[in-house]
Amino acid sequence: MAIAAEIPPVKNKKVFFILKIYSAKGIVFQDMVTFAIVKKILVIGAGRSAFSLIKYLLENSRKENWNITVGDVSFDLANQKIINHPEARAISFDINNEQQRNEEISKADLVVSMLPATQHLNAAKDCVRWRKHLVTASYVSKDMGAIDAEAKSAGLILLNEAGLDPGLDHMSAMKIIDEVKAGGGEVVSFKSYCGGLIAPESNDNPWGYKFTWNPRNVVLAGQGGDAQFIQNGKLKSIPYEKLFDNIETIEVDGYDTFDAYANRDSLSYRKPYGLENIPTLLRGTLRFPGYCKAWNELIKLNLTNDSQKIAGSEKLTWIELIELLNPEISGGVIKYFEDTLDSAVLEKLRWLGIFSDRKIMLSNATPAQILQHLLEEKWKLKENDKDMIVMQHRFEVRHRELKIKRITSSLVVKGDDSVCTAMAKTVGLPAAISAKLILQNKIKTCGVIIPTLKEIYTPVLAELETFGIKFIEKIS
Repeated sequence: MAIAAEIPPVKNKKVFFILKIYSAKGIVFQDMVTFAIVKKILVIGAGRSAFSLIKYLLENSRKENWNITVGDVSFDLANQKIINHPEARAISFDINNEQQRNEEISKADLVVSMLPATQHLNAAKDCVRWRKHLVTASYVSKDMGAIDAEAKSAGLILLNEAGLDPGLDHMSAMKIIDEVKAGGGEVVSFKSYCGGLIAPESNDNPWGYKFTWNPRNVVLAGQGGDAQFIQNGKLKSIPYEKLFDNIETIEVDGYDTFDAYANRDSLSYRKPYGLENIPTLLRGTLRFPGYCKAWNELIKLNLTNDSQKIAGSEKLTWIELIELLNPEISGGVIKYFEDTLDSAVLEKLRWLGIFSDRKIMLSNATPAQILQHLLEEKWKLKENDKDMIVMQHRFEVRHRELKIKRITSSLVVKGDDSVCTAMAKTVGLPAAISAKLILQNKIKTCGVIIPTLKEIYTPVLAELETFGIKFIEKIS
């Protein structure tokens, strides 16, 4: 028996082999056999937020015919994430190594960058150079936006803001905004809040907070510009020094109340959400009650200052640092705060140990770095701790009859433990599902984009529901 194959030239699609089988009697049998092209995915960064993303890619690798490379500056960290999967390999990867970066990106079909936002650009430029798609969970920077035209010309998708916040916030909000517009309504108020928190059952400290993402971003939250939003047609601006004084109380069913403070820039979302003329638009961050008031005291103590290093800081005790940064406090730091603060705030500060004789043990550091070093110890997740993501959108909608309808869309997700966290799920799964859609050629819009498009948010939100990540909508 002889076999001949006719193979048509097909690029990046399934290849069809036409097999002609010749029997001993000269009879020809013809059949069609399909062989799928292997798609290669490069994941850069294997930190805590990458756990669920990598797990999803590995679990779908055989079905989708993917080969996955996970790269991190720590080979051990990357290797832990792939758990000896036959369709994956781990490498030590330095984003600043141009030769290695080009070598690995050139071999991939799609790159997922889970690096800090400041480190995406080189990967993005190389993706354009080598004609590769890119997914990140970070905000679109000015430099990233500048390569939009080049990406469009190359027919590439550079999908950013495909994580939690930004990411899930865009998708869930745009679903409702598009539905309102399709029904002839107008969104006249939109407030959106999100918080990465510790689950109540795992909370064992008076702050009600533990780190589930970049600690530095938490310590420096609110710095880098005034918080700007629009309320009842009037532009509002809150400077950093007053940010944690201006809080709202937000109710979420089943979880009582949360404190909310305004994010840095809400105004920039008017255009991508198609709400250019909206009278009220605000985005905020959620914390458990009492957190913001106590954090405000840390700001007043200059402990979040990251602009100046303190020479010989390793020789200081915490009480000496407080006295150094606040020479205007007379009569003793402890007595001053006992006389001026309410008991709940004082308890939080005492629990941190900032009024103690404990040595700082961090040399030539800024106050913010010193504070971060302390908080990483105090706010560390224990092995079986569960974190919690809370997100809520509040819409006011006006229809033709001029009646105002209120829509509330809420999401609560809990982690399984300190590794499979709610933060990792809600950051990693939207990015992973988006990557799959790109490789399946189901996203047609090219360029530097964010997931405000129906072709992205509809399938992503639908699949996320299978993981228990589901928004509950209420109308009143």
